[in-house]
Amino acid sequence: MDIAATTTWPGMELALPANDDIVARSQAGDAAAFRELYRTHRPHVARLVQRILGPDSEVEDVIQEAFIQVHRSLPSFQGTSLLSTWIHRVAVNVALQHIRRRRRQRSGPVVMTPDPPEPTTGDVAPEEDVLWRDRMRKLYAALEGLSPKKRAVFVLHEIEGMSAEEIAKLMRAPLITVRTRLFYARKALYAALAADPAFREFLPGGDR
Repeated sequence: MDIAATTTWPGMELALPANDDIVARSQAGDAAAFRELYRTHRPHVARLVQRILGPDSEVEDVIQEAFIQVHRSLPSFQGTSLLSTWIHRVAVNVALQHIRRRRRQRSGPVVMTPDPPEPTTGDVAPEEDVLWRDRMRKLYAALEGLSPKKRAVFVLHEIEGMSAEEIAKLMRAPLITVRTRLFYARKALYAALAADPAFREFLPGGDR
């Protein structure tokens, strides 16, 4: 299901270089070192959180909460995975917690930001941009019908372009679990979007 087939999506940078000195200094409480770590990883965390949440007025709060959790948990980081993978795992967990909290507290419509996550690093014709934004709003509305974990797997695979193996590593989940979640997420979204002409060419059996 290549929802973003007409748009360039920069992939996840799971292998950002880690400066062991900065990590060690951050773990020891060096504020300047943690600021450097924050500057290095924030763009990737921000994109990841925004794409998991979709249009949400609290995206920036969730990004900040993710780095608060990183700061609190950094002393326990043992280096058994890439630092960037570990930080992204924290960010995904914080984003999923926000989705669960948002659903529990919802008594009316979700307060949305005006636009869905930014799609591209290149030039897009105005008419294509309008169509893309409309498609993404509908996609994120449909994603509200998925469980948070299925939603995350779908976004990481279909929008971020990660493999099932990469997602399993990021989320510390068995590969079969990731593939099962992706299967059922796709099935639910196909059913929700099949009647919409905006998605016809991207769904199985659609016009191409």
